[in-house]
Amino acid sequence: MNNQTKVLLVDDDQSIVELINDFLEDEEFQVEQASNSQEAIEILNRMAVDCILLDIMMPGQSGFELCRHIRRTSDIPILFLSARDSDIDKIRGFSLGADDYIVKSATPEEVIARIKAVLRRYGKKEIIEEHTLNYGSLVLDLKAHEARVDGKPVALTPKEFDVLSMFAEHPRQVFTYEQLLERFWDGIGDKHTVTVHVGRIREKLEPAPSSPTYMVNVWGVGYRFEGVRK
Repeated sequence: MNNQTKVLLVDDDQSIVELINDFLEDEEFQVEQASNSQEAIEILNRMAVDCILLDIMMPGQSGFELCRHIRRTSDIPILFLSARDSDIDKIRGFSLGADDYIVKSATPEEVIARIKAVLRRYGKKEIIEEHTLNYGSLVLDLKAHEARVDGKPVALTPKEFDVLSMFAEHPRQVFTYEQLLERFWDGIGDKHTVTVHVGRIREKLEPAPSSPTYMVNVWGVGYRFEGVRK
């Protein structure tokens, strides 16, 4: 793993930080450390990192809250590393957009292996750095925050663009109503909140919104994005 790969380690337990830090550096990762969410945000504001290893229970803002904050603007890989091992915590972590959830009883070697696995899936951010998602008639420019259908710009609100781009970045992946509410509306609202926004996106993208070709229903569960990258 080359030494330009940066991991942000966010945990207030100094013994855990020192242990994981040593193993990461042995694997030639560059490690940035934060003991709380505010320090983590300050680091993210001044530099790019390749992934985040994040505790849940910290002074002030929790890891869950920090994950939600990051996911509003970034798809950077996030792995929770927590002493909390309940299924509820794991489900909540994944619903907020985490890429993995590791219990602190795991060995440092396992933690490193799972970080590497997530980075391989992301191709060290190649998808993010590519900026453009081309699905033929539908093209999204993530950097410019612009959507085009058949070459014509589509007037999406920031929220609509965020929802659409998340789906387009994860074709064929089903997102439940609960996951979407948690990620984009902080868990406030209900199924109707999601269906209204998806309906508006369809009206702007689809020639026949009642028979969508991109954001399709998975009945009783949520939605998935259909399309083949060009």
